[in-house]
Amino acid sequence: MKQQLTPKRAALWMDWAAVIALAAAVAVFALLRGDSFFSAANAVNILRSMSITTIFAIGATLTMAPDGFDMSACTLATVSSFLFASLFLWFGLPLWLSVLLTVVLTMVLYLLTMFLILVCRVPDMLATCALMFVHQGIGLWWTGGGAVSAGMPTPWGTDPARMGWTEEALAIGAAPWCILLMLGCVAFAFVFLQYTRHGRCLYAMGSNHTAAAYSGIPVKKYRFFAGMLTAVMIAVGAIVVCSRNGAAQISGCDSYLMPSLAAVFVGRSVGGAEKPNALGTLVGAALVAVLENGLTQMGVVYYVLPAVKGGVLALALVAAYGCHRRTAHIMT
Repeated sequence: MKQQLTPKRAALWMDWAAVIALAAAVAVFALLRGDSFFSAANAVNILRSMSITTIFAIGATLTMAPDGFDMSACTLATVSSFLFASLFLWFGLPLWLSVLLTVVLTMVLYLLTMFLILVCRVPDMLATCALMFVHQGIGLWWTGGGAVSAGMPTPWGTDPARMGWTEEALAIGAAPWCILLMLGCVAFAFVFLQYTRHGRCLYAMGSNHTAAAYSGIPVKKYRFFAGMLTAVMIAVGAIVVCSRNGAAQISGCDSYLMPSLAAVFVGRSVGGAEKPNALGTLVGAALVAVLENGLTQMGVVYYVLPAVKGGVLALALVAAYGCHRRTAHIMT
């Protein structure tokens, strides 16, 4: 009896490896740094720092649910931030209209991704890798090769319609609004994927694309739908980045790609889901943010921080995937 229960207990531990790693990280940093880490102000700081990564990661979650993959999401986000800043500063549009047009234009730009994947049938990885360069070129062409910031003249040589950011525009990237946006994106993805027929269809495609097609699911339509939802998340993340920086910078969103993908992969195993899920993605993003915050407070120099953070994430992934597969093999 004991030998039969041991693999099940091991599988249970592996299913919650990411949550255990997060709790362990919080406990260690709280023990070593005391109130400077374990405080309400630092908790808000962690939530604020993880908000952008989480929003992009939710976009990746929606893409990966039907077994898609997108390497170009954050380069497209940089283009979206250029659009938002130029609409608001150069053309002087109201904030609400700048946000709306940024979302719409990002969805339009994402149509190229869908065209390559669904019409040309280029594999997701190859198509989005190529689009990374396309997005970089589009962004630099639109801005004339520079950033978009307050008081900066337009590429055609005229003064901008608005010389600076308003308090409302800058508030989007600050607490509590960026945190509320993050939680809203997570809540939407959680309800959509777990409790709607459309979400279950996306998961069916992710489990077995051929079987989903034979069962009557319009796989191309649902893949397109998932892509458009991803584009919305990309636009929201880009607006938050632009607001937080007070400018749309060259490659301003590119660095969020790897942390957001890491959050999705770490979160796949949470609760034994074995599929991209919103709550798991939130846990993965929290683990990344806690590690970065705690290691910074520990005085780890900035050029060593990525290696240490990546090593801990790799261990979490090994615990979540490698050990789980060995346990599943033993149980069978």
